[in-house]
Amino acid sequence: MAYTSNGATIEADEEGYLTDINQWNEDLAGQIAKDEGITMSPEHWEVVNFLREYYAEYQIAPAVRVLTKAIAKKMGPDKGNNKYLYELFPYGPGKQACKIAGLPKPTGCV
Repeated sequence: MAYTSNGATIEADEEGYLTDINQWNEDLAGQIAKDEGITMSPEHWEVVNFLREYYAEYQIAPAVRVLTKAIAKKMGPDKGNNKYLYELFPYGPGKQACKIAGLPKPTGCV
């Protein structure tokens, strides 16, 4: 599988996760989101940017439980809960948000 962004072909695995996270950019994120049936809003970007910062610090994509707790700690309980995150990313906040953020599939996601 591959995406095209800014005239470049960007490789992804069979599930659509980027094979090189350094090729990620916001235009590509918008394309992946569209393929996932998501129209990016400021709330979506907030989670995607949080995930990228988390990955840069810990070199791992967090599982949903860890993601929820980390977002609650940084952004408050209104955003750090499953209901809110699943409204934004209905196919799984860990899996779907990480894909849009250009990160590897979180450990524990099937």
